[in-house]
Amino acid sequence: MATVRPLLNQLNLVVADMDATVGFYRRLGLTIEAEPGAEHVNVLLENGFRLEFDTTQFAPMWDSGWRSPGDSSRGGVVLGFQVPTREAVDALYAEIGGGHQPPYDGFWGARYAIVEDPDGNHVGLMSPIDPARKRWPPEPPPSGPPR
Repeated sequence: MATVRPLLNQLNLVVADMDATVGFYRRLGLTIEAEPGAEHVNVLLENGFRLEFDTTQFAPMWDSGWRSPGDSSRGGVVLGFQVPTREAVDALYAEIGGGHQPPYDGFWGARYAIVEDPDGNHVGLMSPIDPARKRWPPEPPPSGPPR
C-alpha cells in the first residue's frame, strides 16, 4: 500500500447539459454560482468536499482518453483523491500500475492523473494547485507514458 494516504475530496460529474444540471442541483438546495453556458462548475460544499460538473465537450481538456460522444458503455463520474505533492501523483499512479490518464501538469495548476478501479470507474489523483503553474487556454493532456 502507498505511504501517501490520498484524501477523497471531490466528485466530478461529466454532464451533457450544464444548464439543466445546475438547475437540478439548485433545486436540491445547493448554492451554485455559474454563468449560463458554463463548461466547468465548481461547488465547494460546507464540509470542504468539492462537487464539480464538466460538460462532455470540456472533459477531453483534462482526460485524453475521454469516451467519444454516443459511447454509453460507462458513465461520466470521476472520484477525486487529493495527494500531498506533485511527485505523489506520479508515485501513486506507478504503484497502482498505470491507468486511464498518465500524470501530467494540468492547466489549472495541479499535477493530475486518472486510474481505474476494478470495475472501470475513473479515479482522479490530484496534487495541490500551484497558482504559478496555471495556464490558459487549456490544452488537451498528452496521452502515453507520463512525462
